[in-house]
Amino acid sequence: MSQLVSQPVPHPQTSLGAMPVVTLDVGGASPRRLAVRIREGEGPPVVWLGGFRSDMRATKAAALDAWAAQSGRRMVRFDYSGHGESEGRFEDGTISDWLADACAVIDRHANEQPILVGSSMGGWIACLVARERARRRVRVGGMVLIAPALDFTEALMWDVFPPEVRQALEQDGVWYRETPYAPKPDPICMALIEDGRRHLMLDAPLEPGCPVHILQGMADPDVPYAHALRILERLPAQGSRLTLIKDGDHRLSRPEDIDLLVRTVAAMA
Repeated sequence: MSQLVSQPVPHPQTSLGAMPVVTLDVGGASPRRLAVRIREGEGPPVVWLGGFRSDMRATKAAALDAWAAQSGRRMVRFDYSGHGESEGRFEDGTISDWLADACAVIDRHANEQPILVGSSMGGWIACLVARERARRRVRVGGMVLIAPALDFTEALMWDVFPPEVRQALEQDGVWYRETPYAPKPDPICMALIEDGRRHLMLDAPLEPGCPVHILQGMADPDVPYAHALRILERLPAQGSRLTLIKDGDHRLSRPEDIDLLVRTVAAMA
């Protein structure tokens, strides 16, 4: 594990709710209104990219916001369309939509060498953002990826779904998956699976154009650590790191996990 300078980690609730919500309309004829929270500060802005059905008030995002408040760092949090405080229905969203949301927020509020912190699905979105910005010759300052779920719609969903689930998706267009992270099942839509195939990344080398540090729990039941190793294999040798937490789960939200996350982001920023 890389050596990181230890520092006190503020309680996640220290600054939660202190920043007002601003809105940003994304899209054309039928725009999606996104909720965004911006903490003013110095240095390259830190941008939180949440996971599937998560939101910007989640434990890790709140802890990073508290760190940003304490350290005077600029930080941007937002909810994808259909998530949290943003408009839209979750089941209508696709990877294309959530990527467009992220690009719009970053271009508007964090354009100068942002540090992207992506959790689970947010790790895939972060990598897609970095690729899109590289095409436009606009730099990303760095990425910290927590259990990054690149290509999850194919590699972690479709490829492992039993035949009856695939049949339900093809016939009904939606399948409801029980989840320990929410009281209601996740609606998994065939449109999400099909759209995800437009954004698959792991069949080729990854060239993010910035340092990348992955944090991965080895006891993660949702994104196996072998998936993180597969991602690492495709990243450049220079500037790419992987920290494995042997007893870490998918959320990595225990106090010791939060401490590691904050120290990793502080070192990257």
